[in-house]
Amino acid sequence: MTEIPQTQKTLLCHQEGTSYVVEERPVPRPAPDEVLVKIMACALNPIDYGIVNPLYSKALITSWPYVPGGDGAGVVVQVGQEVTSLKEGDRVVFKGHIQTSERSATCQQYAVVPADLTALIPAHISFEEAATIPMGLTTDVLVLYNQSPAPENLSLRLTPIWEPEGTTVYAGTPAFIVGGASPLGQYAIQLAKLAGHDPIITTASPHNAALLRSLGATHVLDRALPNASILAELPHLTAGKPILYAFVAVPAVPDACRLARDALAPGGALATVMPSPAYVPADVADPGDGKRVGYVLGNLRLPHTRDIAVAVFKQLTRWLEKGLLKPNPVEVLPNGLKGIPEGLERMKAGKVSGKKLVARPQETV
Repeated sequence: MTEIPQTQKTLLCHQEGTSYVVEERPVPRPAPDEVLVKIMACALNPIDYGIVNPLYSKALITSWPYVPGGDGAGVVVQVGQEVTSLKEGDRVVFKGHIQTSERSATCQQYAVVPADLTALIPAHISFEEAATIPMGLTTDVLVLYNQSPAPENLSLRLTPIWEPEGTTVYAGTPAFIVGGASPLGQYAIQLAKLAGHDPIITTASPHNAALLRSLGATHVLDRALPNASILAELPHLTAGKPILYAFVAVPAVPDACRLARDALAPGGALATVMPSPAYVPADVADPGDGKRVGYVLGNLRLPHTRDIAVAVFKQLTRWLEKGLLKPNPVEVLPNGLKGIPEGLERMKAGKVSGKKLVARPQETV
């Protein structure tokens, strides 16, 4: 039986607008339907630096101190009494939960997670690679495929790719993904490929073009081009076929949202990774021409999101084993959790492109 310490090193923020620090905190214990994971790798996301500031903290953080981290991978070291699907020693990937951050966030050495919201990591995938997956993939899946009838569900309700018709209903139709080199964009490209879209056109810096083609993009347009130039090129790339699906992976950039909107044919569907219409320009939220816009709040544990969260984690191991889904490229940060604040500053300054920054919590001294 694995020896579990009483305390662990944790990255946390004590109050709104202050810096992250590393402190000793208690190691949580799993509920009957949970497992305790020794976290070997955690990946960083823009929300990790944004959430502790007033624009987001007042809406998303319910108590302080706050522990960041939505992407994690590690080893199961304790199993709740009702769990039969996992055992001690299993290598798993999972998404952290900000509403219970001290128990479930990933920028710490241990966290608990519901067993059905994990996936086994195949042997050829490292902890660091696996840790790049959960937030990007599940956010994309929620905005595209969530079928819940709840009014809170603002997804596009497209046919999920794991259902029989999910790989045929969109086959041969164009997809346009704005911001393809971002972690969200990389998974959007791969989901479009699994759905059978063709061509798959994306925007990115030229130095990321080879990476995006390896994921399934058929054409990579320079993101530095004016919107008008990109829009003029699209009909040639689609051979005149209308674009009925677009995904904007960088929705904090208003021009990116407008580019995706304008690329769509009347009646098309635009996916954003913002939580509601209030977070995108008004002329994108109300695009006209029968176009519809999807939104997402990436919480997997709400009544209207849990079913699809369980569904995607059931698929994840198979996708990885068969090479149908590839993790983001990785850069490992030094000094464990203590290296995260500098990594977040690099992300905030726009100095990270085409990869995810990953820390190893167990290396914290």
